[in-house]
Amino acid sequence: MPPPVHLTPMSGPRAAIADIAQVARELPLFPVDRVLRLAAVTDARAAAVPRIGWAALFLKAYGVVARDMPALRTWVVRGARPGLATAAESVATLAVNRRDGDMDRLCFGRLHRPDVVPLATIQRFVEDCQTRDVDEMFKRQLELEMLPGWLRRGILRWNLHSASPKRPGRLGTFSLSTLAGFQAFNRFHPTLCTTSLAYGPLEPDGRCLVTVIADHRVLDGATVAAALIRLEQVLTTTIAGELTATRDPAADPAPRPGAAA
Repeated sequence: MPPPVHLTPMSGPRAAIADIAQVARELPLFPVDRVLRLAAVTDARAAAVPRIGWAALFLKAYGVVARDMPALRTWVVRGARPGLATAAESVATLAVNRRDGDMDRLCFGRLHRPDVVPLATIQRFVEDCQTRDVDEMFKRQLELEMLPGWLRRGILRWNLHSASPKRPGRLGTFSLSTLAGFQAFNRFHPTLCTTSLAYGPLEPDGRCLVTVIADHRVLDGATVAAALIRLEQVLTTTIAGELTATRDPAADPAPRPGAAA
């Protein structure tokens, strides 16, 4: 006789993620990859005070790209006459893994107008998502988790295709999810946003594989590829410049392998 199988009810947090993944399967998502050369950002970051994490850098840089490319702030609106809605401002959704007792849970923080928020403030937002009390930081998410699955999925679908001005704040206009801190790369993850950003660990020479997952109903591959090119430009100019402005004169970043003396 085979050993017994132990069954336990699916927790609210796990069921909510399963619902997000189920609704995301209804979207024609596709990934576009590009290797970005970020040595200049690596050097500027090493000397900056306070220390700014890569998640904060990518959040602001992609916010700048989305400010200049309205298609990245656009989504499909369903109805008798389907159309496209474009938000006036970006809202970033940051996916963060949190420990809840003896299990992991995925939480989503929202950051409005990341393109104009100082990097130090974005870094504090990232740290708050990682450390602040879950009940305080993710109150709306917890309220959604308490609903029955059929209602939760209905709300997600309604928000997904709604033209309401509140829609960007509920789902975000773009999202960021990364496992670079685990030396891993989640190249293709479920998302309800028109685009979602993922990046892997940096190579010693400053190269970084970056993926943008996009909704094909709104964007084609060429536009997403252009966004990645622009992302590299923003990171190595605007973002590196903001980091350099906070440089610690005593900091002297170690030379990268292969760098000229």
